[in-house]
Amino acid sequence: MPSVLRVGPYRFYFYPSDAPEPAHIHVKRENAEAKFWLSPVLYERSRGFPEHELRKIQKIVEEHEQELLGAWNEYFSF
Repeated sequence: MPSVLRVGPYRFYFYPSDAPEPAHIHVKRENAEAKFWLSPVLYERSRGFPEHELRKIQKIVEEHEQELLGAWNEYFSF
């Protein structure tokens, strides 16, 4: 699982098997995990994060959208 960004307690990454899906990012903190679509940034699902924290994470994803998309495109370019 390539980590592409760390902000505070959050690790942003994707799985090698994610290639068939549209660009997205997974976010993990301890036992909590979430998934956000990129371009446009949309919340997909989560396990363990409270709503207020998901809003905070979405803002981080929005702030780093271009960086995350660049990492996705670089990793999954065939």
